[in-house]
Amino acid sequence: MSAELSCKLSSKDCVGIWYKDGKKLESKDGVTIVKNGATHKLIIKKCTEENSGTYKFEADGRKSEATLSVEDPPEIDTEALGKFSEPVIVKAGENAIFKLPFVGKEPIKVQWFKDGEELLHGPSTRIESSSTHSRLCLTKCQRKDTGEVKIKIKNEFATVEATSKTYHKPAPPQGPVEVVESSLSAIEFKWRPPKDDGGCPVTNYNLERQQLGRNTWIKIGDIPGQPIYRDTDIDRGRKYCYRIRAKNSEGISDMMESDDIAAGTLAFPGQPASPKVVSAFKDCINLAWLAPSNTGGGSIIGYNVEKRKKGSNLWSQVNPPDEPIREKKYAVKDVMEGAEYEFRVVAINTCGPGEPSCPSDCVFARDPQKAPGKIRDLKVTDSSYTTLSLAWSKPKAVTGVEDEAKGYFVEIRPTDQLEWSRCNTSAVVQMSFTVVGLKSLATYWVRVIATNEGGEGLPQGFDNYLVAMPPPVKPKFTDRKMKSFMVVKAGNTVRVNIRFEASPLPDITWLKDGVPVSKHVTVTNSEKGSQLLIPSSERSDNGIYTIIVKNMVGQDTFNVEVRVTDEPKPPGPVQLVQNVEGTVTVMWTPSPDEKRDDRLYYMVMKRDSVKRTWRTVADRLFNHKFTIVNIMQGKEYFFRVFAKNDMGLSEPSESPAWGTIKKKGKFVVNLPEPKILDFQSAPKFTVPLKLHAAPNGYECYMSCAVRGDPTPHVTWYCNNISLNTNTNYYITNTCGVCSMLILRVGPKDTGEYKVVAENPLGKAECTTKLTVRGGFLCYNRTGYLEPIIQEY
Repeated sequence: MSAELSCKLSSKDCVGIWYKDGKKLESKDGVTIVKNGATHKLIIKKCTEENSGTYKFEADGRKSEATLSVEDPPEIDTEALGKFSEPVIVKAGENAIFKLPFVGKEPIKVQWFKDGEELLHGPSTRIESSSTHSRLCLTKCQRKDTGEVKIKIKNEFATVEATSKTYHKPAPPQGPVEVVESSLSAIEFKWRPPKDDGGCPVTNYNLERQQLGRNTWIKIGDIPGQPIYRDTDIDRGRKYCYRIRAKNSEGISDMMESDDIAAGTLAFPGQPASPKVVSAFKDCINLAWLAPSNTGGGSIIGYNVEKRKKGSNLWSQVNPPDEPIREKKYAVKDVMEGAEYEFRVVAINTCGPGEPSCPSDCVFARDPQKAPGKIRDLKVTDSSYTTLSLAWSKPKAVTGVEDEAKGYFVEIRPTDQLEWSRCNTSAVVQMSFTVVGLKSLATYWVRVIATNEGGEGLPQGFDNYLVAMPPPVKPKFTDRKMKSFMVVKAGNTVRVNIRFEASPLPDITWLKDGVPVSKHVTVTNSEKGSQLLIPSSERSDNGIYTIIVKNMVGQDTFNVEVRVTDEPKPPGPVQLVQNVEGTVTVMWTPSPDEKRDDRLYYMVMKRDSVKRTWRTVADRLFNHKFTIVNIMQGKEYFFRVFAKNDMGLSEPSESPAWGTIKKKGKFVVNLPEPKILDFQSAPKFTVPLKLHAAPNGYECYMSCAVRGDPTPHVTWYCNNISLNTNTNYYITNTCGVCSMLILRVGPKDTGEYKVVAENPLGKAECTTKLTVRGGFLCYNRTGYLEPIIQEY
């Protein structure tokens, strides 16, 4: 390419000189110097890198400079680029080769991309590049390799790109096959296009059909590229299966086979939606409805409309029996003026009529109503910062001019806007409404509109705007248990909570001893309260805190005295002095906290050597001494002095002992020597056995009590036969109580029972008799069962 440098002087007579990198230039070797009047040009033909440099033009002591940079970006031949851009069509398993020559200054970086992702040399990707061309080979291509292939050639001057594509035959169509219609005359079905069209659009679908029970497939042929087909060559009651293939310019896909589709089965349509009343007059009611979502497999050929009077159970068809309604609307003219009707619709397909729809809304056969008038007595019944509650009276009905209202709409408009917004989307029947979602203290225009079937009446609003706030209330405190005095330990948190009510929102001010609180005090205000918080209190926070709650209606104040203190330090050493016989004066050094705590005082306690319990003798002393009377000789006294404040007691300061105590002699108790007793004895029955008479089949329980030391061994006998090892008898011996249980007695259990207790010191016996009686059950006079006993 050529380069031209130009410089224009103010005078035509001036002669200039051209320089390159400080060397003077002349017209030779592809460099031409031209002077045209006051314009001086330097023309360089077929620029190369050698022509790069700084060029300067000087004339009459003036000079101008320019820098020339010669670049060599990559270039692609137009013919080669056209061939590269043509799509590459390969079959699955074959190789796809892309090659592109180029020129440009080295070094040149070549990158290959497929669908935006860079390709690197690998098992299925081979890339060969040189200074003049690059070659990409995709080996054993699969369907997933379909897409856009791009080459990017880059050197230090520029970057160029070229794009190509690979195509395949399409993938099979996607199922499942959806049946649109399955009637006596046709089968219509549809499917989804292939997920992969092979890189170029699907032009046709190829179909085959097989009747269930036959082995042959009949070719239907190609259909246009829409994934839907209607087959009219069918027999009623037969089932058919279809094969579908997609075709594009590169080939035909594998097949997709449908499920069996039955033709001509009886399937009635579903319910249409409830009919809507479009308009009503005294001699005609216009209806409209929607088609059913379930057509029963066939197309809808018409509808029947039925009516009934409100309160009646008898439905009658409106349209002639053999003339179904084709459109989804109908004008019912067989109505009686003033009567109220309901309507329903029945859909009909080739199989017959389906289920009727749900009834429509009730409608009167009468001419359209007149819109109502304005509402009356509009007022605000309640309000808050976010709501307004309204109430009104219904408008008066004027025959032929304004009909009765059937509902109401409420609209609001902020005072800074021009458009009204409706608060309720559907008309409310009641004559009251609460508007919500308002901004606190914002101003609004409010109006109410009455409506009926004839339309909306004129709006009725307030003469002035309304403010979103509760009714005005003078500030007052609501917590009856508020504390006016608080004592807090130094270092703890001071928290004062005040509850109040006021409208509009009041201004809240906190003062300490008549001046605003300091910065370390945190005040948190809400709609119904305020909190004063001192995170870590100090003694300097003592004082009277005042809250002032004020709004446009009035104000109220409340005082809280806060005292920050700590447990006092104990008084100093205690001294005892006797000025009068029988008295003692206790004196002590003041507590170190007395100077900074004006509510500190002292308490004195006394203990003598007889009672040894401490007793308070003086409290709330604000001086440093106290005289105690009734001091008796022969007793020793001790005294304690405490410092006290609002937080509690200090540690005590102990006094030295006062007085003397008589020593008592030692008390000695002489105990006699203990005697060793022998408690051993021979067995003896303390509770003997009793006579027993038990009914046949019932249980029998025998017991007695025996004592002896050592514990005697007990043996039970029945008619002189030992029972201790007989499992039919349950025998126990617990703490000298011997017992035996017979679960079900019988005639064999009749006889003499004996208990023998023996130990090394002797032996004891106890006997009794058991009589078993037979019997049966019968009802007595009271209605209960009782046994009739018969002795064996």
